[in-house]
Amino acid sequence: MVLSGLNKYGFINTCLKSLVVEKYGEETWEKLRIQAGVQDTFLTFEVYKDEITMQLIDKACKMLDIPPDMVLKQFGEFFFEFCKRSGYDHMLRTLGGNLYEFIENLDALHSYLSLSYQEMNAPSFRVEKNEDGSMHLHYYSDRRGLCHIVPGIIGAAALDFFNTEISMEIVNQTEEEERTGKKEHIVFLVTQKPVFSYKKRNKFSSSPQYIADSGRRIEKQLNKEDIEKNMKKIRDRTSLVSVCPAKKNHWETIRGIVTLGRGKLLRGFDPAYPTTLWIDTKTFCNGLPFHIVFDEELRVKQAGVSIQKIVPGLQTMGIRLDHYFSIVHPEVTFTISSVQKFINSQFVFRTRREMMPESWKQRPMLELRGQMIWMESLQCMLYLCSPLLRTLHELEERQMHIADIAPHDVTRDLILLNQQRLAEMELSNQLERKKEELRILSKHLEEEKKKTEALLYAMLPKHVANQLKEGKRVEAGEFKECTILFSDVVTFTNICAQCEPIQIVLMLNSMYLRFDRLTTVHDVYKVETIGDAYMVVGGVPVPVSTHAERVANFALGIIIAAKEVKNPVSGKPIQIRVGIHTGPVLAGVVGEKMPRYCLFGDTVNIASRMESHGVPSKIHLSPTAYYCLKDKSFEMTERGEIEVKGKGKMHTYFLIRNRTATENEIMGNPIKESDSDHESVQSFHESRIKMIQSSCQQAMQPSSDQDQPPTIAMKYIDGPTETQASYKGRSQERIMDLTGKTHDFESYRRLHDDQQPGSDPYLPNQERIKPAPEEPQNRNVRSNFCNLI
Repeated sequence: MVLSGLNKYGFINTCLKSLVVEKYGEETWEKLRIQAGVQDTFLTFEVYKDEITMQLIDKACKMLDIPPDMVLKQFGEFFFEFCKRSGYDHMLRTLGGNLYEFIENLDALHSYLSLSYQEMNAPSFRVEKNEDGSMHLHYYSDRRGLCHIVPGIIGAAALDFFNTEISMEIVNQTEEEERTGKKEHIVFLVTQKPVFSYKKRNKFSSSPQYIADSGRRIEKQLNKEDIEKNMKKIRDRTSLVSVCPAKKNHWETIRGIVTLGRGKLLRGFDPAYPTTLWIDTKTFCNGLPFHIVFDEELRVKQAGVSIQKIVPGLQTMGIRLDHYFSIVHPEVTFTISSVQKFINSQFVFRTRREMMPESWKQRPMLELRGQMIWMESLQCMLYLCSPLLRTLHELEERQMHIADIAPHDVTRDLILLNQQRLAEMELSNQLERKKEELRILSKHLEEEKKKTEALLYAMLPKHVANQLKEGKRVEAGEFKECTILFSDVVTFTNICAQCEPIQIVLMLNSMYLRFDRLTTVHDVYKVETIGDAYMVVGGVPVPVSTHAERVANFALGIIIAAKEVKNPVSGKPIQIRVGIHTGPVLAGVVGEKMPRYCLFGDTVNIASRMESHGVPSKIHLSPTAYYCLKDKSFEMTERGEIEVKGKGKMHTYFLIRNRTATENEIMGNPIKESDSDHESVQSFHESRIKMIQSSCQQAMQPSSDQDQPPTIAMKYIDGPTETQASYKGRSQERIMDLTGKTHDFESYRRLHDDQQPGSDPYLPNQERIKPAPEEPQNRNVRSNFCNLI
């Protein structure tokens, strides 16, 4: 009913969205919206193309695998409930006392709604009663394919308002040539079932409301029986005293019936008509200033005084009505047969511009709205109408005044009320637009907030970042045991001297992108990068028992990943040194501008020395790191005793491979079938080196996101961390192995406690070990890096 009329407005699309969301969920609506290519929100008073609604319905049928007629019927039922929720409940209930009257007045409802929804293109309804109690409903619409919505809406209204279940079937479907072109004409056979079907009775029979209604029905039935008994008594008394009849006037008879009927009037009513019409022609034309009487040939026989004033040609009786007016609604040809077919509809006439006086042709044309009444005795049609004016502005444009409208005509009040109504609608529309703008801004703000948080979490641990966002002070925390890794590029200073800066940036970016991906695979925390130096830690900021295993696997991964990065000078794969040490640290945030989560303690120094005293493409382990890994599935070799400045002699080791994990597992790549035999990482090295060497002559290309394989995190089984007491004994033993002296556990809280002022703890002892040569500039970078953290 209202559906086709409001189809241009966002109201109908909002209803369709609510149906999908309530019955199938937000995800289904989002998929449907994307497939249909429409926006997520629709403004109530905004005009949209019909194609949007049809596209949504078509995609919904395909997505839900439901026939179109079922989808439209279900939508019709939901649309009725949606209209009730939107404030049209009372308006719909008052259309009629039964289903026939309800349908008969739908066109009047559309006419009223057109005052607010001026762009609506409403359908037309015509209903005919049959002798067997059924009805034929004629549905006319410019939009094809929506006829199955009508049974859903009418059925829901009949059940809700009149406690009647109906069945509707299409008995005829044609296209008629009307004034505006082809119009779809559907004829439904409407059959009404008993007031309370078995299903509905079971649904409500146990409810208190049903019991109360039943009581009222029984009381009503008893009242009818009492009235019938009292009427019988009246007839009996009348027959007994007929010998001496006493005349009673009309109102005395009515008063007696009301008294005997306990204050309730009888439902039967027969109107009384005068034998002569007690009104003269002049009074009739003045009292009804907007009316027209015309015959079957559309010749004007009579017209009201106000309409003669606006259309002077009507003062000439006998002129054809269709010469001066055209029919706007319903969209039918201007013939007496078409008018009789839609006699229950409201008719809207518009004056023809070419027939108006020359001085009036610049004004907007006047529209009249009213009803048609067929006078059988005169074979003429009476058109009782009023000016169709929505606002005071339209009244002024036509140079009319409130005084031109009869005092009894509610059009006076309607213009004033609708003026206020339109102002409220405009305000509501502006608020709705602002609400939508705020929703979009809020959505964008949320997206930007997520980007900001992602950037912040990339720089600081999540719990630390959250504390800083809340304005809290982040206290430094002590970690009893963690594993730290340092890496750097061999001969980095020489590479920088022979390349353009952009080449260095591209090389480091290519390498660090691979390293960063591996931090996700093994869940280790990236602390810092300065120049070619890369630092990660396991067991900080979240303590885990497998911190050494995670860092060891990460180290194996970056050795492999570094071979995929080309030296921009030679075109060969770059080489890196890696150093690992395990021990306690103090961690916290330093500074307010560009705050960083930094690690402090001798463990950092030793880990850096392991890297600086390392060998290209090797993973150098301290004794404590070796002890954490020796009972695990790692293959390690002894390097021997080396001299470490500031630490003395240290017994160090090299990490070779993981015996149980495959290369794909370490690199976080999807596991292939060939990896099912748990082939070790080292077994892949030779084939990879050959592949790299074959492409050494190619120019270095920065990696893109599309080249990166999907990241699969490696699984670790973390047990409870060691207690402080057991850790203390083991820490003392390890400290003795490292320095030859015994330190208590608290001594690790002192930062750089064993360094001498002015000494450089990172300069390797070139006499004891012979790592790859390192330029002074590179040494200074690493020294500054370690001093920073």
